[in-house]
Amino acid sequence: MKLAFSTLGVPGLALSDVLGLANEHGYHGLELRAHPEEPVHPGIGDTERADVAARFKAAGVKLLGLAGYVRVAAPGDDGPVLDELRELVWLARDLGAPYVRVFPGAEPGQDPAEADAVAARRLGVGAEFAADSAVRILLETHDSHRTGAAAIRVLGPVGHANVGALWDVMHTWLGGEQPSESLAALAPHLGYVQVKDIASADDTTPLPLGTGILPLAECVELLSRRGWDGWLCWEYEKRWYEAAAPLPGLLADGRRHLGRLLNDSA
Repeated sequence: MKLAFSTLGVPGLALSDVLGLANEHGYHGLELRAHPEEPVHPGIGDTERADVAARFKAAGVKLLGLAGYVRVAAPGDDGPVLDELRELVWLARDLGAPYVRVFPGAEPGQDPAEADAVAARRLGVGAEFAADSAVRILLETHDSHRTGAAAIRVLGPVGHANVGALWDVMHTWLGGEQPSESLAALAPHLGYVQVKDIASADDTTPLPLGTGILPLAECVELLSRRGWDGWLCWEYEKRWYEAAAPLPGLLADGRRHLGRLLNDSA
């Protein structure tokens, strides 16, 4: 498996510095938070896009994916959601990123069956322009659809190779799923896996990998048994938890911990 980390852990940091951290600490790739607060987002122009792609190539670091904020199950007209999704896919195309992340984003009180149908319809349309751009849209296990069982209610009806799943191991665990259940549901659709650690279900402040309660060893073991050789991406949510320890000082130990889990699973 290959290792990456998300720029959610280093909010606002210049791309050159983030690439330097990846190289310094032995991470093979990066997931970029695609938000206007960050250096890379759908609003940047062609020259900036070419520069970003060149910087990744020069650094020898893979751009794993763009973490966007499209809410595919949200109520309302399809048009604005599809426009936002299209812009995200086009940015990924221009930068050479294979994946874009989207959220389910159904609202409380929204009929679950309707939310599933809305999300599947929008992802079905998105799959067509994603295929034209050689990009895969990944629905993250998150918010209204935090378990694998919930995610496949959407992904099953879509049935398109350019739409898949991003397994956030914290959310499936918080949703009450065992890792084996999550992987069984998501495996046919799996793009990559987000790993992290927290103290408890009541305290989701990000912790250094291996110091919390999440079943990371079990998740890696299950993936290894399946012969899965994709990406593990550390999503350290520093942007949402100002008091959390700075990520740069944790990257070396995090890389070693993931390495141990991979060695043990082998």
